[in-house]
Amino acid sequence: MTYRQPLADYLAEPSRNGDEISITGKWVPDKPGGRFRTTEESREMLREWEDIHQGARADTGVLSTEINHAVGEDAVLVHHVFENADALVHYFSTTATEHMGPLTAIAKPDLHLVRALDVPTHAQAAIRDKGVNAAFGQYLFGFVKDDYRMPDPATAINVTAKWTCTPSDPAKLDELVYWWQQVATDAFSLEEGMVRFEAYRVLGEDALIIHEVFEDSDELKFHLTKGTAEKYKKDIDEIAEPERYFFRGPVSWTIRTYSKFMHLPATYSSRGSHFTRDGGSMSDGTT
Repeated sequence: MTYRQPLADYLAEPSRNGDEISITGKWVPDKPGGRFRTTEESREMLREWEDIHQGARADTGVLSTEINHAVGEDAVLVHHVFENADALVHYFSTTATEHMGPLTAIAKPDLHLVRALDVPTHAQAAIRDKGVNAAFGQYLFGFVKDDYRMPDPATAINVTAKWTCTPSDPAKLDELVYWWQQVATDAFSLEEGMVRFEAYRVLGEDALIIHEVFEDSDELKFHLTKGTAEKYKKDIDEIAEPERYFFRGPVSWTIRTYSKFMHLPATYSSRGSHFTRDGGSMSDGTT
């Protein structure tokens, strides 16, 4: 069986994200409090990230920023969209540098998923120089419905995940790309509530970053139980493992439970402090 096939027209359309770069990542305290207890380190981590959020808002190159509290665990899920690579480098050399010492004294970064049409090497270096474990994704294909209109943040669910081939093998990566292409092809018409799908190849790894946006929790539930996730997960599971799943938005308790049955290493977050520049961005949607 060949694992290469032409893209459907709606997947082959050039992305309009331009030079924007998105980062979604997780931070945890050095001394986690566990399920029912929050440590002073955790509280300090949240306070430090709130200060970082204020600095990010003042940076003209930051198009959007979110500081989201994790649900059911001691963690913060952060999300930023930068206008371009130079804006990212400026942020990491100013705001991030200013706060890195106090932040890393009480917390540590988990994996950060970086997405763009292209992530220049100097932008990669700016992130790595801060000791952040990051996967850099280069755009492959996808679709965005409603002319890039941002779905309602009060109900929308953003899902960003990394899937890694097991074992690492370029041939398996071709197959992984194939199966996610099937997901995107079918979801475009089968799942009206999936308003965005993007696949990115991770630089230097046999892995993909997948980004999906759903209008609300019901649409995500359909995706997991009756839609393309249910249809193709067995094929994907045979060649790859989910390394991280980041859910941003009001994910229902039943979906959180169901995703555990699917063995997704998931972090869920409610929407905390957030800021979006006038007009929004092409990466998150225009306002």
